[in-house]
Amino acid sequence: MNRSSIAYGIIGCGMMGQEHIRNIALLPDAHVAAIFEPDPGMLTASLAMAPGARAAASVADLLAMDEVDCVLIASPNHCHLAQLEEIAARRPLPVLVEKPLFTDAADAKRIETLGSRLPLVWVAMEYRYMPPVAAFVEQAEAVTGGIRMLTISEHRFPFLTKVGDWNRFNRNTGGTFVEKCCHFFDLMRLILKSDPIRVMASAGQAINHLDERYGDETPDILDHGYVLVDFASGARAMLELCMFAEGSRYQEELRAVGGSGKIECRVPGPGRFWPPHLGAAPVPELIVSPRNPPGPRLVETPVDPWLLAAGDHNGSTYFEHACFVAAVRGQGSVEVTLQDGWWAVVTGLAAQQSAREGRAVELASEFAVPTSA
Repeated sequence: MNRSSIAYGIIGCGMMGQEHIRNIALLPDAHVAAIFEPDPGMLTASLAMAPGARAAASVADLLAMDEVDCVLIASPNHCHLAQLEEIAARRPLPVLVEKPLFTDAADAKRIETLGSRLPLVWVAMEYRYMPPVAAFVEQAEAVTGGIRMLTISEHRFPFLTKVGDWNRFNRNTGGTFVEKCCHFFDLMRLILKSDPIRVMASAGQAINHLDERYGDETPDILDHGYVLVDFASGARAMLELCMFAEGSRYQEELRAVGGSGKIECRVPGPGRFWPPHLGAAPVPELIVSPRNPPGPRLVETPVDPWLLAAGDHNGSTYFEHACFVAAVRGQGSVEVTLQDGWWAVVTGLAAQQSAREGRAVELASEFAVPTSA
């Protein structure tokens, strides 16, 4: 594609959609041309952030706008798959779709046909593009001499309020291990270069949202848990999630260990949540600990302030869009494929099932991998 500026059409412009708008605005060769957002307040705010963008009355209306070159889906989780299918049916365009790709195990096979019906699909996995995490991924194999154990922990704030409170119920989100944690299952698979084969989880809802009522319903989303994942390579990974730990200095911590040593990564949460009375917000850290000679080395990996100001994901959304636009132009490849998105969701669904049923879930016997995802 030879246009001087790639024009995005955005479906869904709540909090995450607006972060995407801020980061697209930082790119020299992209802009937002159209927005479909059913909530009037969110639509007004989004249009104010994207001068020149037109409001669309529906997905069909957005796709009918000739100026739109690609589509970003940032709608509620349970809408993603149907909207991908509508784009494929009405006007196949390159798509960047927010995680999770789908939310219901019964829909897993619907992913299989999308790869042949759309010219390009990129699943948004922002955590891959956080500079400290990217440095961890790049160095982990060499530092460890081959990873045998991988641990990811996230200690953070509870789920934020979303339009219509859609994120309070498993039926809309896929469950916490899908909604929140598919990022981490994607990272596990990326770092270990292997597919998961078995998942075992223990989790519950202990603190958050218990006093909330929506009609006659109480939110049913998990707020803490552990997930163990066995990989085909023989490596093991663990996720530790706590969503009532916003007092933590670091939000995400990654640790990989192998025969040669250990590497760690510590990433602070969004700067807007850091208490001002504590002074400057923490800086991301990378720690390399060889076995021989022993001696940890700590390296700070700061993120540019202008990127931190554009969103809550340590600059990753900007780097993700830069790579996506290059792929739309034919100058780069898709880095997060439909199959990557499928694995991330299926691992999360298996974790939900394991926690609910109190047993290990064998992925091969419960989920059929799409052959063309």
